[in-house]
Amino acid sequence: MEQSFFFYDLETSGLSPRVDRIMQFAGQRTNMELEPIGDPVNILVKLPNDTLPSPGAIMVTGITPQSTQLDGLTEAEFCKYVSEEIFTPGTIACGYNSVRFDDEHMRYCFWRNFYDPYEWQWKDGRSRWDMLDVVRMTRALRPEGINWPVTPEGKATNRLELMTKANGISHEAAHDALSDVNALIDVTRLIREKQNSLYNYLFKMRDKRAVQQLVNLQNPTPFVYTCGQYSSANAKTTVAFPIAPARNGNVLVFDLRQNLDELLAEGEPKFFPTVKELKYNHCPAVAPLGVLEQGDGWVKIGLDKATVEKNLKALLAHPDFIERMRSENEARTEFPPAVDSESALYDGFLDAQDKTKCMAISRATVNDLADFHPDFHDPRLPDLLLHYKARNFENSLSESEHAAWEKYRVERIKAHANQYIKEIQELAAAGKDSFLLEELQLWLAPAPIPFITLYQAAGEQRTLT
Repeated sequence: MEQSFFFYDLETSGLSPRVDRIMQFAGQRTNMELEPIGDPVNILVKLPNDTLPSPGAIMVTGITPQSTQLDGLTEAEFCKYVSEEIFTPGTIACGYNSVRFDDEHMRYCFWRNFYDPYEWQWKDGRSRWDMLDVVRMTRALRPEGINWPVTPEGKATNRLELMTKANGISHEAAHDALSDVNALIDVTRLIREKQNSLYNYLFKMRDKRAVQQLVNLQNPTPFVYTCGQYSSANAKTTVAFPIAPARNGNVLVFDLRQNLDELLAEGEPKFFPTVKELKYNHCPAVAPLGVLEQGDGWVKIGLDKATVEKNLKALLAHPDFIERMRSENEARTEFPPAVDSESALYDGFLDAQDKTKCMAISRATVNDLADFHPDFHDPRLPDLLLHYKARNFENSLSESEHAAWEKYRVERIKAHANQYIKEIQELAAAGKDSFLLEELQLWLAPAPIPFITLYQAAGEQRTLT
């Protein structure tokens, strides 16, 4: 199957994929040589009228809710488009911090709209890659030939707009999704050109099976690990060691920059950064210790073999600590409790019959949906169907369904209104863009409850000026 990259970026109404919504989707397909294929994609997605965006996010992107309503696709139309035209068989979905952010927003969007939230990343030769950790590991281990940006305070940074500026790459509008995509492709070309061996190696390591061959409990060995959670003082890179199984088939790894005897002498060490859960399917930037033997690799990450060997010996002398870390990880809650069916994506998989019904819903017309009342097995799906119909096919709602939707919509707005108004006032006091702030005020105005009710619900009264 012929492979291609699809570099993509999202602009969203806020940071939480459980609560916030996609407002802009942009991307460009390339061949494996990073040459563009076809025209770029740049589309808006209608922000539904039950969602109050983060005013701070709107100040950054400049995308108003009204503009998405005027020119955007509904979420149902968007999901159909990207499923059929973008994430096609053989596509490698690629972004910058996409595994932790963009991919999660896509998953929740598919979930809300009755598309499988996972298949777009693995079925029929599909896969994904995240260039952020590739950039981080390149900076840590093979920085030659690339200009690496720092903040005015002299701290290393890998922000995309600063990477492009430092290397003379055109990036006309940072935080515009399409501009960011084009910049990312250019940065990817730069790494491929200057450090081709590392580029090709990390491309292969996006496959979780390749990661499992290097990092596993059957043959545990120290390995190089680059991750955003590690200190920038050491180029976000350490030598780690697998110690115990983690949730969902993942693995716990210990940072061999740490000496466990010393940590225990100071008191019980915190789970992180001493121990971290490595997720095999998150395209982690990992490599064998041999990569440190070339040039001054050990010096670059501020470690040496003797320290690693000493710290590994101390770690293995404390099996009780390893068991505590395993038990603590098992008891951890990865996601906060779901407040509704839309935020309950990870509460379980659907059975085969419900998956078939979901597929039928995603293909149904407004007339089909008006008379479609499936007997779901999963308790999340009835509410999900009501919300799906209300946002995308309002005319399919019965009178009782419309009333139930309005109740949900008003409660959702009320839950976020006080913070929304507070942020608008703070931005206005700081002299931010008055047009965007006025648009944000108008977005709240059609709410089916008076402003004063919103304020009283939050325990105070204010006048929005």
